[in-house]
Amino acid sequence: MKRLIADSGATKTDWCLIKGNEILKHYSGKGISPVFQTEDQISNEIHNNVFPEFKEWNISKIHFYGSGCIAENIPIVKNAIFKIFPIETIEVYSDLIAAAHSLCGHKPGIACILGTGSNSCEWDGNRIINQISPLGFILGDEGSGAYIGKKLIGDALKNQLTPGLKELLLDEYELTPSIIIDKVYRQPFPSRFLASLSPFISKHLDDESIRQIVINSFNDFFKRNIMQYNFSEKSVNFVGSIAWYYSDILKETAQLNGIITGKILKSPMIGLIEYYSKTL
Repeated sequence: MKRLIADSGATKTDWCLIKGNEILKHYSGKGISPVFQTEDQISNEIHNNVFPEFKEWNISKIHFYGSGCIAENIPIVKNAIFKIFPIETIEVYSDLIAAAHSLCGHKPGIACILGTGSNSCEWDGNRIINQISPLGFILGDEGSGAYIGKKLIGDALKNQLTPGLKELLLDEYELTPSIIIDKVYRQPFPSRFLASLSPFISKHLDDESIRQIVINSFNDFFKRNIMQYNFSEKSVNFVGSIAWYYSDILKETAQLNGIITGKILKSPMIGLIEYYSKTL
């Protein structure tokens, strides 16, 4: 049985054709989201770019995971895929389910996303049994790239960073206070702009004012989200670029909060392949 697994974000979709645990073909295409695209637009993207890559293969099942794939949007994606790949089994799930399948599989656990945004849930091995709403980067998204970037910008403009770092940040990204205000309050996708500052943070992690921003952001994530789950009896697992690149600080902060960390993956695809290779 050949399965086509898709892991989609706003900018990129990874498509992976597998048989058991063997990867037959991999393709990276444009992001697909029912929040920003119509059914026809999604269908055209799949027809023009994805179908040519996999048309020679006899695909039995398709499993699509994506941001914005909440209950009311699932039919949009499913119908768009069916127009191009008219097969019986097409399953569409949210990116949070992707995290749960990838990190926990069929076992109970806590699955977390720490990327541009953040999210989390308590998983019983089959379904989500508890979820604290992420609320987005203005009201929530603690521990995410956008949240950390927001804290960095706020501390820089309020002169809370180690002397000299504010000037380095503004020079490196060619920013001024007025440009920042425009990008955050007026331009589209402010969370992406804030998360794009992560390389500066990573480069200056030895500075205590920068390191403390990351620690505080992870502390906020744990206290406002994870510690509302049954975390003392379940491992807490992570997927996403922020979790991956700041894994040492993430583990240290978790330990200080009495939280046991499990898997930390950069993306869910490896875990999804393992999940389906064990699924009859």
